[in-house]
Amino acid sequence: MKNILVVDDEFDILTTWRLVLQMEGYEVVTASNGLLALDAARAHLPDLIITDWMMPRMDGVALIRELAHDPALSGVPVVLMSAAARAPQLEHGMAEFHRKPVSIDDLLAIVTRLIGAA
Repeated sequence: MKNILVVDDEFDILTTWRLVLQMEGYEVVTASNGLLALDAARAHLPDLIITDWMMPRMDGVALIRELAHDPALSGVPVVLMSAAARAPQLEHGMAEFHRKPVSIDDLLAIVTRLIGAA
């Protein structure tokens, strides 16, 4: 079963995306900030990481930088989501930026394109 790590400090977004992805057949782990996400990714290697940008303790851009420097995690595709007006520079070969809000259909299309169906 394909495993997705979803990282967001907004509980409603975390819950919605977790339920949608689980209904599609993916295994989903969640974290509320980048530090917790890093621990979760190291404990159980995900097939995909979907993260918010603006979060407390460690934001999504800092998380992506840490992932890129970790040999065990640098090959995991990452999707950064934000309502920010401009996309940040991402120092990661497998990271991409998408502007919020992202519809459920668009989220599922992104996931399927990156890791295939569950």
